[in-house]
Amino acid sequence: MDVQNFDPVNAILNDKFFQIKYFQPSYLFDKISDFFHTVAPYFFRGDNLDGLKFVLSLFSVFFIIIITYTTVRILEIRAKEHHHLKEEIEEYAHHQAEKERKKEGSHKNERWAKVLSHVFSDNSNDWKLAIIEADSMLEELLDQLGFKGESLGDKLKSADRDKFKSLTSAWEVHTIRNRIAHEGLEFHMSHQEAKRIITLYEQIFREFGFI
Repeated sequence: MDVQNFDPVNAILNDKFFQIKYFQPSYLFDKISDFFHTVAPYFFRGDNLDGLKFVLSLFSVFFIIIITYTTVRILEIRAKEHHHLKEEIEEYAHHQAEKERKKEGSHKNERWAKVLSHVFSDNSNDWKLAIIEADSMLEELLDQLGFKGESLGDKLKSADRDKFKSLTSAWEVHTIRNRIAHEGLEFHMSHQEAKRIITLYEQIFREFGFI
């Protein structure tokens, strides 16, 4: 056998097995045509026509039921997917908000930790820094509470005592902060007094969950 000239397609077509008449397209087409010509008159005879219509009607009703059921199921699945997607979006939004809240709370706690590190220092200048930093946090708190004013003093003046129960303490600690800013090195205070002032700031912050 010449391998180079071997054609597998021709080999299959020339095979005696595939040359049997049952595999010939013309034979198959003729047999199918004969079958329909034989069966069709039987079904479309006058006495069988009503029965055929009845069977076709049953098939029509069956397929209509199948289509209706499939459509309803598709709509239900889409509704469930939409509801599930909505829940996922809400859960994601809640997670992001919680993440931002923790991040913001972490930032505030870091500032408060810095205040405490200053007030527990052995250096008296650090005590003053602790009060200045705590006063800056107090102004941020008043901004969040919506009190208006150009300075912290102005914001305290606009504060409502019913909404800000620690207003008297806020005025006291802010006054100390102003003395530190204006008097500088000439302002002196004991370590115990510095701790007392920081404790007042803490009470104010905890009243509003600021730390």
